[in-house]
Amino acid sequence: MATFYVANFGCRATQADGAAIERQFQERGLKRAGEPAQAEIVVLNTCTVTAAADQDARAAVRRIHGKNPNARIVVTGCYAQRAPEEIAALPGVSSVIGNSHKHQLAGIALGNVGASVHARVVPGDDAGCNSATAFVPLSKLTPTAQRSTTIVQRPIFVSDIFAHTDLQAAPVFEASNERTRPNLKVQDGCDNRCSFCVIPYVRGQSRSLRLAEIVREVESLVAAGYREVVISGINLGRWGRDLAWRELAETGRPRPSKFEDLIRAILGETALQKLRISSVEPMDWSDDLIDLVATSPRIAKHAHVPLQSGSDAVLRRMHRKYRPWHYREKIEKIRAAMPTAAIGADVMAGFPGETENEFEETRRLIEDLPFTYLHVFTYSARPGTPAVAMAGQVPIRIAHERNRVLRDLAWQKKLAFMHTFVGKPMEAITLNIEGSDHEGKYTEALTDNYLRVRLKGSHSPNRWIQAWVEQVEDGMLVGVAA
Repeated sequence: MATFYVANFGCRATQADGAAIERQFQERGLKRAGEPAQAEIVVLNTCTVTAAADQDARAAVRRIHGKNPNARIVVTGCYAQRAPEEIAALPGVSSVIGNSHKHQLAGIALGNVGASVHARVVPGDDAGCNSATAFVPLSKLTPTAQRSTTIVQRPIFVSDIFAHTDLQAAPVFEASNERTRPNLKVQDGCDNRCSFCVIPYVRGQSRSLRLAEIVREVESLVAAGYREVVISGINLGRWGRDLAWRELAETGRPRPSKFEDLIRAILGETALQKLRISSVEPMDWSDDLIDLVATSPRIAKHAHVPLQSGSDAVLRRMHRKYRPWHYREKIEKIRAAMPTAAIGADVMAGFPGETENEFEETRRLIEDLPFTYLHVFTYSARPGTPAVAMAGQVPIRIAHERNRVLRDLAWQKKLAFMHTFVGKPMEAITLNIEGSDHEGKYTEALTDNYLRVRLKGSHSPNRWIQAWVEQVEDGMLVGVAA
């Protein structure tokens, strides 16, 4: 039986795409290999949100080609969509398949897709050229085994991502937690145009998985015994906005849908014990959504609300659609409705033109608000985005120092939050992670409000339990099963 391996880089949406690609191969009878060195086909599902993400992908190609020179390396994902010729020139790459053709990846890789699929053919490094020729039919591409030994042709399958309305769905599981907390991507693409972000150009317009399909996927996960499901997307709060237009085109009757409708449907039509919502933009945290999350015991008390900057001037240069006072109001409403909820944010340090005063505005806002964790990023210039050409590019040394300041502040806030639960019971789901320390065996669990807890003893995964918190140690709660 032929074998494949899919390696994912980047966000949850990319991981979800990788799960859908694995499903494609498995439906064609291929077996998943344990590691790239054992696979005949290796798929690298890339990210391109930063320059470091691009470098990671290129390094992975070189590493895998060195260890498994006979493998057919297929590169897909956001980096493949953005810079396909750059990737095709790397030794070891057999083909580049962008997000535009990801839903056909297995068929393309195995050579059994329809004749309508087209590719650009790009000579590799050994041909001394990496410029693309015109589009040619897949049927005319020469199989690897028959190619010239002096000119290696590497086909590229990339087309206009904005022309695509399809969306794949397959639950994804973290490598260390395959028996708990599957993640289901229900939305892809983005209609915003933040000046620093390349994602809309590599993932296309916002599009939603249909409600009935989401319910079916969640029902199947519940039937398989899963107790918590995470729903995610590139711009999750925009779920459903495109469905009305699709309904109008297909039936002549528009049926408006919004994110809150999706949540109510999952709660009303499935027996899922716990639903966790991933990142939702601040303008999509409506009063209705806040109330829904706060009042339902079946929704995890967790709000991730991207901030990016606490400076009005920086937010305007970023083309973000809210102001700092709008953001503050949302966070304060969430905290008032859910006193013990996890509240997190994405923050960027070193955006072009960011002055010391503007950075201080961000630092003060973070200090004032009841965050329990932060994801802090240093600005990375992305080709083709407006921010690349902005004046006042911040020296990397200064940007890194600002990043450190924000991470230190976030750590202090997280520790203070964790200490408020010492001596109290907390609801937590056991994970598939066990270890041992000076007190013996322990099992890791995740609380309803997104805190890691180390439970003394051995506990089977995927169980909701009451954990009695005894202390905070090494950045984690430590306790016993009540």
